[in-house]
Amino acid sequence: MNAWTFEGQPGALGDTVTLVEGGSFCVCQCGGDIVPGGAQGVYHADTRLLSRWMLRVDDHPVEPLQVIMGEPYHATFLGKARPRPGWAESTLLVVRDRYVGGGLREDLTLRNMSEEAAGCVVCVQAGADLADLFEVKSERSWPAEDVEMNPGERGIEVYSPSRARGARIAVEPAGTPVVTAPGLLTFDVVVPARGEWRVTVLVTPVHEGEESSARFPVAHPTHHAEPARRLAEWTASTPVLESTNAALVEALARSREDLGSLRLFDRDHPDEPPAIAAGAPWFMTLFGRDSLLTSWMALPLDQTLALGTLRRLARLQGAKVDALSEEEPGKIMHELRFGVQDGSSPYGGRAYYGSVDATPLFVMLLGEVRRWGVHREAVEELLPHADAALAWIEEYASRDGFVWYQRKTDRGLVNQGWKDSFDGVNFADGTIARPPIALAEVQGYVYAAYLARAHFACQQGDEAAERRYVQRARAIREAFNERFWLPGPGYYAMGLDGRGRPIDGLGSNMGHCLWAGIADEDKARQVARHLLSPEMFTGFGVRTLASSMGAYNPMSYHNGSVWPHDSAIIAAGLMRYGHVEEAQRIAVGLLEAAHAFGGRLPELFCGFGKEEYGRPVPYPTSCSPQAWAAAAPIQLLRTLLRLDPWVPYGKLWLVPALPEGFGEVTIKGMPVGDSRVGIRVRGEDGTPLVSGLPDGVELVTEPRCPISGACRSGPARRAHGLPAL
Repeated sequence: MNAWTFEGQPGALGDTVTLVEGGSFCVCQCGGDIVPGGAQGVYHADTRLLSRWMLRVDDHPVEPLQVIMGEPYHATFLGKARPRPGWAESTLLVVRDRYVGGGLREDLTLRNMSEEAAGCVVCVQAGADLADLFEVKSERSWPAEDVEMNPGERGIEVYSPSRARGARIAVEPAGTPVVTAPGLLTFDVVVPARGEWRVTVLVTPVHEGEESSARFPVAHPTHHAEPARRLAEWTASTPVLESTNAALVEALARSREDLGSLRLFDRDHPDEPPAIAAGAPWFMTLFGRDSLLTSWMALPLDQTLALGTLRRLARLQGAKVDALSEEEPGKIMHELRFGVQDGSSPYGGRAYYGSVDATPLFVMLLGEVRRWGVHREAVEELLPHADAALAWIEEYASRDGFVWYQRKTDRGLVNQGWKDSFDGVNFADGTIARPPIALAEVQGYVYAAYLARAHFACQQGDEAAERRYVQRARAIREAFNERFWLPGPGYYAMGLDGRGRPIDGLGSNMGHCLWAGIADEDKARQVARHLLSPEMFTGFGVRTLASSMGAYNPMSYHNGSVWPHDSAIIAAGLMRYGHVEEAQRIAVGLLEAAHAFGGRLPELFCGFGKEEYGRPVPYPTSCSPQAWAAAAPIQLLRTLLRLDPWVPYGKLWLVPALPEGFGEVTIKGMPVGDSRVGIRVRGEDGTPLVSGLPDGVELVTEPRCPISGACRSGPARRAHGLPAL
């Protein structure tokens, strides 16, 4: 999930607090201050609006007491002022209520605990470098040469003519006595005995001279603000989970909250459902791969995320050949940015298309939404975009029967699968593989995309199209199992290099092949054994690279760390092929990790074994909240329930395989087709009780066909050379 030209992460953010709302976020210290010189700041539209925000009372910092986290966009920072001369203890409590959305709102309150009035001078030190996110991320940010900070009667105007960006810092309510200077707001304050003093400071973005309206305006209660209203509607509309498993309840509650905060609303299409951002702090924007996989895993919670993501990506689908952005007709983009266009950002407000897997994943997700039986007309409207995506695969990405990638210029990503760091694809001896590369999991995604399109054709009665897509799926499946399989060690190669050599690193990629269904059943048994071996399974999740490999480093980004979304997909693949115990072990391990992280799974964590330290070790620059990590617990529950709707074929598979002692699970109001379905599973015997099934949909409590998907007839079976049943 790296940026176009920066294939690593910046220095550790340290002990910081992150607040998120749509495409805006704030990273600050635990006392609320934003200290310059690092990655802290208030960001909107990939621009750092504030690089300094420091509160001083009588020229002294406030001593932090506690951070009270509210909604994802809100936190309350409690602190106390320094004691006045001659006093042993401070009598002033400092409360900073901060709301992030579009910019910043901070409600500052001083409470006097004394019987005597307290006088003090309160200063807010503000700084703005208006740096592009990429400048901050690559640790090369500096103030724009022409940043102007002009004080006025009620605040400070910040603007950079060269970047056409800025911010307005305003004090509310109007008439509040304040002295303004460049980068400084000063208040002479008298706090009554046992009383309080309050002021609000608003920071709103300015883009090309136009100021955005505050999302948390002072004129209305904060719970009536647009972000609060949207989050409340989201919470009310999503299914309710009840369980005797406390770790599961904790993780899923956090998942729902985080996914709600990461939703992206397109102001040019206000009536459309939202898409999903990849994660904070560095990926608060639409990503092809991340947003598609997140939407897939979140389907039991909400299907509007999938529709919003598909529609947004369809509008941005490649239409021309552009080597710099790697755009090609039909290709699904990798990443959308809104940064300045002066060369500091490789995107300059454009989409970048350097991803080999987003395009087949687009088709897969469209097919999966169809299986859930929702948004039928919208799905049909998006079918031409799926056809354009498959055309890109065949015309631009295919060679020798497989799909390959190689960047078009030196500004693009070297590796363009999900392990997109420069050293993320390597041989067993640690040698880095050089593009062009055909990744194992990408072939699986392409196979599944062809099958998804074949099922569309089957439903439409288009036998010629169905036959064509089945033949292509079957061809890539047969070639994959012949060329990628390493019979000696008994696992799938990570990929093929430009010379056609198998990249024999033992990695987690092959677990995605189980999820996509491209693996032969006899080979799947050996893959499962490797994935759960001590070299790969840490007790909390599956390592991206086995500890026996030359490039293994448990503290690396992609060469031995554990990514929750990766492990959740692997668990789903193992369950698909009937390896129930192995899938359960991964699910239980990830839920233990989530509990250790306070309920929120991070983007990744270090790959040290559970037996070594007893708890997961954080990766210092991991995004949190992060979209596909937030969706991973939802996918885990779906896997353990063996929940597979196939509404167009009139079936819903539900064959619970809860681990021993897992407890009871109840889901209320899960959207399936035109209905809201209720599910209850008693932990002791796993018997499912289901209510509210759509008309014409049959509940199936026998495991589905492992290799051909939930439907035991039609395109999926023919792709495997099997007769219809």
